[in-house]
Amino acid sequence: MAYYLNLVMVILSIALIAVILLQSRGAGLGGLGGGDFGGTGYHVRRGVERLLFFVTIGLSVAFFLMAIVNVVLTG
Repeated sequence: MAYYLNLVMVILSIALIAVILLQSRGAGLGGLGGGDFGGTGYHVRRGVERLLFFVTIGLSVAFFLMAIVNVVLTG
């Protein structure tokens, strides 16, 4: 059982790292078309950026819950 929990934790962590890297890579792409406001002002997430934001939240909650389950069941 502990093997499967650890496997799920590794898969979740790799997915979380990948989504975070995609978000940070996409943040600098908005300035290519002149859409960069220098970090000031209000920014609305749309399309894929919004999807990545919600996927990141979901993966981080899942990772946190799996860490608690892992500690409770194997600790």
